[in-house]
Amino acid sequence: MATSQRDVRNRISAVKNIQKITRAMEMVAAARLRRAEQRIEVLRPYADAIRRMTRQAAEAAGDLPRLPILAEHEQVSRVGLLVVAGDRGLAGAFNSNAVRAGIAAAREHGAESREAVFFASGRRGASSLAFRGYEPVERFTGFTERPAYADARRIAERLMAAYVDDEVDQVEIFYNGYISPLSQEMRRETLLPLQKATLLDEDDESEDDAKQDSSQPRALVEYEPDPEEILKRLVPDYVEISIYRALLESSASELGARMTAMRNASDNASTLIEDYTLQMNRARQAEITQEIMEVVAGAEGLG
Repeated sequence: MATSQRDVRNRISAVKNIQKITRAMEMVAAARLRRAEQRIEVLRPYADAIRRMTRQAAEAAGDLPRLPILAEHEQVSRVGLLVVAGDRGLAGAFNSNAVRAGIAAAREHGAESREAVFFASGRRGASSLAFRGYEPVERFTGFTERPAYADARRIAERLMAAYVDDEVDQVEIFYNGYISPLSQEMRRETLLPLQKATLLDEDDESEDDAKQDSSQPRALVEYEPDPEEILKRLVPDYVEISIYRALLESSASELGARMTAMRNASDNASTLIEDYTLQMNRARQAEITQEIMEVVAGAEGLG
């Protein structure tokens, strides 16, 4: 019995130590999450404006000019899939959701006789893809918790080069969109070609434009230089800012998922401690009862 109590006491001590770690990780994630939320709040209006300007310039240009980055490939035979995950684990289903979405898209393209080429952001995403037999052609790691614009530019340059050099005919991105610390949604967007880009299908009008009566005349926009030249400058910025936004959204989602996972782990540790404590008390009570019975038996034997 003594050994059993000692084992249970050691288990309780181990669980308490783990609980201290999970609570500390939860607090760190919560502190970093607030900063990540602020970065997203600052970026979203600018990103929406870039997307809206690109869409409007594309509409004004009509047939997009035959620049390499703007030219739509005649046939889509290879699709580049950028999976945005994290460098670390302990974040619930955050990493696996992004990987599963990318693999599902690859199978979808495969069913339509298109080859999928993976690009991975985050060590966990890259290793999970490789483990499942989808080795990424390029890995971008070491910045997922606090991405900088330079990281997004590096990824964008690689993807645009792959598109211009006919390495891929279409580029898609998969990432966890941030809604709240308890809620993230898996998003899939088409970046290139611009003709199929997600931004052309979205209604990026501001609230003021949405409230404006459709019968009222709208201001005419004159482009200087012409829309083609503006698109030539805007498209790289659009790709960079779209990837940067995805990195920030993914970073906040990872922190929110980690905070939630660590809180759940701490709660589970508390439950385990209660169960182990009850088990130890029962063992102690059984030992005391056994000792009393031995004393009574000895007294009766002497009598």
